[in-house]
Amino acid sequence: MQDFVHLHVHTYYSILDGQSSIPKLVDKAIANGMRGMAITDHGDMFGIKEFYNYCNKVNGKLRDEGKPEFKPIFGCEMYVARRKKSDRSDPKVDKSGYHLIVLAKNYHGYKNLIKLVSRAWVDGFYMRPRTDREDLEKYHEDLIVCSACIAGEVPSKILKDDIAGAREAIEWYQRVFGDDYYLELQRHEVKDPHLRANRETFPLQQKANRVLIELAKEYGIKLVCTNDAHFVDQENAEAHDHLLCLATGKDLDDPNRMLYSKQEWFKTREEMNEVFSDVPEALSNTCEILDKVETYSIDHAPIMPFFPIPAEFGTEEDTRRKFTEQHLYEEFTRDENGNEIMSKEEADKKIKKLGGYDKIYRIKFEADYLAKLAYDGAKKRYGDPLPEEVRERVKFELHIMKTMGFPGYFLIVQDFINSARDELGVMVGPGRGSAAGSVVAYCLGITKIDPIKYDLLFERFLNPDRISLPDIDTDFDDDGRGKVLEWVEDKYGHDKVAHIITYGTMATKNAIKDVGRVEKVPLAEVNALCKQIPDKLPNGKKMNLVNAIECIPALKEAEASSDIRMRNTMSYAKMLEGTVRGTGIHACGTIICRDAISDWVPVSTAEDKADPGHKLLCTQYDGHVIEETGLIKMDFLGLKTLSILKEAVENIRLSTGHEIDLDTIPIDDELTYQLYSDGRTVGTFQFESAGMRKYLRELHPTVFEDLIAMNALYRPGPMDYIPSFIARKNGREEIKYDIPCMEKYLKDTYGITVYQEQVMLLSRQLANFTRGESDALRKAMGKKKKAIVDAMKPKFIDGGKANGHDPKVLEKIWADWEKFASYAFNKSHATCYSWVAYQTGYLKAHYPAEYMAAVMSRSLSNITDITKLMDECKAMGIECLGPDVNESRIKFSVNSHGAIRFGLGAIKGMGDAASQNIIAEREKNGPFKDIYDLLQRVDLKACNRKAFECLALSGGLDSFGISREQYVAPDGNGNGSYLDTLVRYGQLFQQEQYQMKNSLFGGENEIEIAHPQPPQVEPWGLIEKLNRERDLVGIYLSAHPLDDYRIVLEKFCNTHCPELDDKEQLLDRAELTLGGIVTNIKEGYTKTNKPYLIVTIEDYEGAGEIALFGEDSGKWRGMFIMGSAVFVTAKCSKKYESSKFVDFNIMDVQYLQTVLEKRINRITIRVNSNIIDDTWVNNIATMITDNPGRTEVYFQIHDVERNENINLYSTTKRTSVPRELIAFLDNVDGLSYEVN
Repeated sequence: MQDFVHLHVHTYYSILDGQSSIPKLVDKAIANGMRGMAITDHGDMFGIKEFYNYCNKVNGKLRDEGKPEFKPIFGCEMYVARRKKSDRSDPKVDKSGYHLIVLAKNYHGYKNLIKLVSRAWVDGFYMRPRTDREDLEKYHEDLIVCSACIAGEVPSKILKDDIAGAREAIEWYQRVFGDDYYLELQRHEVKDPHLRANRETFPLQQKANRVLIELAKEYGIKLVCTNDAHFVDQENAEAHDHLLCLATGKDLDDPNRMLYSKQEWFKTREEMNEVFSDVPEALSNTCEILDKVETYSIDHAPIMPFFPIPAEFGTEEDTRRKFTEQHLYEEFTRDENGNEIMSKEEADKKIKKLGGYDKIYRIKFEADYLAKLAYDGAKKRYGDPLPEEVRERVKFELHIMKTMGFPGYFLIVQDFINSARDELGVMVGPGRGSAAGSVVAYCLGITKIDPIKYDLLFERFLNPDRISLPDIDTDFDDDGRGKVLEWVEDKYGHDKVAHIITYGTMATKNAIKDVGRVEKVPLAEVNALCKQIPDKLPNGKKMNLVNAIECIPALKEAEASSDIRMRNTMSYAKMLEGTVRGTGIHACGTIICRDAISDWVPVSTAEDKADPGHKLLCTQYDGHVIEETGLIKMDFLGLKTLSILKEAVENIRLSTGHEIDLDTIPIDDELTYQLYSDGRTVGTFQFESAGMRKYLRELHPTVFEDLIAMNALYRPGPMDYIPSFIARKNGREEIKYDIPCMEKYLKDTYGITVYQEQVMLLSRQLANFTRGESDALRKAMGKKKKAIVDAMKPKFIDGGKANGHDPKVLEKIWADWEKFASYAFNKSHATCYSWVAYQTGYLKAHYPAEYMAAVMSRSLSNITDITKLMDECKAMGIECLGPDVNESRIKFSVNSHGAIRFGLGAIKGMGDAASQNIIAEREKNGPFKDIYDLLQRVDLKACNRKAFECLALSGGLDSFGISREQYVAPDGNGNGSYLDTLVRYGQLFQQEQYQMKNSLFGGENEIEIAHPQPPQVEPWGLIEKLNRERDLVGIYLSAHPLDDYRIVLEKFCNTHCPELDDKEQLLDRAELTLGGIVTNIKEGYTKTNKPYLIVTIEDYEGAGEIALFGEDSGKWRGMFIMGSAVFVTAKCSKKYESSKFVDFNIMDVQYLQTVLEKRINRITIRVNSNIIDDTWVNNIATMITDNPGRTEVYFQIHDVERNENINLYSTTKRTSVPRELIAFLDNVDGLSYEVN
């Protein structure tokens, strides 16, 4: 048997074409005795780093077992443009290209392969990433190429009988690549007569192979054989076939869909010998290629970008002249005080790790400039001279940054952060994550929180034992993030800055859905099955389909289903689960490189969602492994809260004239802490959930440290400690310290260990742990690494005893830490985000309308949030008004009366140009007097008829005294609507005005054109008016059509409409009652010809669907009319216990008006005696008298002084319970009510 290795292999990174996972391929190759293999995905190198890492992992085990290592070959099946890669004029010719297998012989070849693949994406992409002969020749060194499958240039020309063209191609490749050019044979014979497969390929392969063998002899070119592997094992063929259906959007039974031969599995050496027994040299030549390939690393030490240091500071050459290598040796191998801390051998390793003296000179130059900036910033923040503690801390941190080789990193980060704030007008967060523990970062302006004040630790962020690069994540306001990235690209070079690719894989549910679609399993069955799969499996089991089937009976049933389609779905979904489904870009990760990124890793392009048509550069290796290649990753995050703060500050400036600097607001503001103590935090950052508001009301926070602690504790696990924290804060529980000196670090959290930093500081204080040791302890406890924790315990006990502490107490402290430290939170992050939260709380407390307007502006796409925020505004006494042409700005804003106005830019169909033109004209020349003044003044090219219609129907023109229905009514003269007449009036007026200005007689006279008068029309009903309003602004603003029935919804309904989405949860309710407006009706017939009706009903919480089939649809169809307000009584049930489907059985449907009139028999109003006065009595009497009905009215007056109740009954007045009455009762303290 001839030895053999695979050279043409597709993994799941040949997206939706390859199905093989890299670990399974490598494991199979090794088990079969192969010495190596290549991966050659279509047009990309996405899988190369995973391949490299997995082979490294496997080789470690092989070395331990004394076995030879497995050799990975890095390659790509490239597309070679038929002409040049710049050609895109003829889609038939240029959209694809000839296939070519390209393999790297060594590190230099790997670099050339990277260049070819990157340029194919960046310059040659046209349907596919394409290279061309020009690039192949330019980057040919140390590359091996094979002629590929029958889509390669040589075999495809042979199949077209263009032998002269085939010869030309062979001669060109042989000239460029010499002995590293091979002709490739493939044989995909389908022998099973019952298999549905591509049988046309094999005869074509045989035709090409005959000529290839002849040409190989003629030109002295060696042959290789490959199998073009797309899946691992033969039994995966059908799963791969389903994958092709997903890729092409075809059904499995489509007679015209693409088929593979199903012979493309990763064959063993024995199987390949059987197929190619007549050409043994083609088998052995694969091993010749393997032996040509060197073993090399594609990882690299950090490739730090060069920060451009101002010339006035000096140059790198100055540093080289000023310091000898001995100076650098001592500076970089000693501590910050000049003490020797490592042996000669360790010191030499340190110098080598930093890249040798040539690199260290650059690091020294950057470190000196960093020190200048840091000390300048320290003096501004701490005063001059610096306090000793600050001076020592800055000195220590700068030394660590320098000796780890990272000063350039910090220079770049402070540069783009300060430029964002000072030049670009972008709001930047105060910091996030452990970087906030750095005093140097604070002095540079990278963070805004003083680490010394809050006991934040640098070692939590960076210590000499750290292997990975520092990781500073930065928050920018949503709108500004893109500006900062553009600025970085412009400064450092567009080819040196890239986004990071992400891979979307087929998760468990998606695998079932995808395969189910191909198998034509009814969608309802697939969705019902997927709903059975929880987010997490019990007992901490890893989420995958095999484990899910073990845990979930419904999946077991599906696997053994009598329906072959369902069985196949489960079987093939298991095989396809985890397959790469597509690519995206990391939400925030960005690479900044010293050189072009394609000098180090392959790059591709992705669509910029924010700027359609613009392509973003992104790495082909993802964020999990990219830093191993030496590239520096920085996270640029968009934080919605910063956009809210920025907008709120602008709202305040516009409405009050006050300029707010959020960095200088007082941290001890009483009004803000009162807001937190009252739990009035809806719309604020981090503290708005119902559970958090409950705890805040119990805690009554009075200092910033309380907020930091609550932010850290409000998570699963630590949440159990919140009641004790609250009790200690309020004096209901004794504050204890196991050892008195622990008070120093536990005082702010009332004796409870809340933060990881507290464990670190106490381990130093109690047991003399070093900075590095305390951080190692924090990591080990946080990640529950028991072996490391156990190994550190004796040091803690011994160190504590040496300091005079009781060993029993030390044992208790250690046990407490082990229990809680895995939950303990990063205080640096908690502090930063609590500061952002405090800023939102401060603005809400002092400028409530301006702040809430900003929050709503940033929530326009989420109607549920907008509704919740508007309810909060009502509770705060802030009026929310619809759009108005004389008050609205682009977004939500605050008018002169303190009410919030809806923005013009948020009206659907209005358009930015129209909104901006109206606002600009209003600000320049004053408010519009009437509709005619508006049409005379605005630019009618920017503000077209559609814009005016949207304005009118949304209520934006209500202040002119013309009703909405009048604008769209016929004008009475047969010239279209009144709005059409108005637009023509405006056009005529502006035309006359223009002519008068340009006439010989000047433009002093007034233009006299008669104002078209509005037609008299029947007023719209409230529902129609509100529905049109909602169509344009997305929500009901001026009122809600359910407001008249709010009392019914609150007192008689036990189910909200959105709950209908999960009917399984409604099975336990004996009877369901729900109410709402019918907003959509869909009806038709099922495949069995039974009628169905799907009704969408919406209440204050959102929408839900009711599906009715057969006789039920006919029975209730007449009650469900678009826009009608209905009250539904129903019950959910299953036909049989194991059924996957829940039936919604309607028992009764009534209109809400009927329920309001007939079911509310009496209303009892409860009132405290101390709020009763003439005004109150008059208000109540008027509302009841003006709204007569059948509901009896009772009063229960609570005499506050005597603590007695007096019951009264109105014998003469009954009411219809108007919404004004209910609103009054809901919004006045000391009032409540009940019905029936």
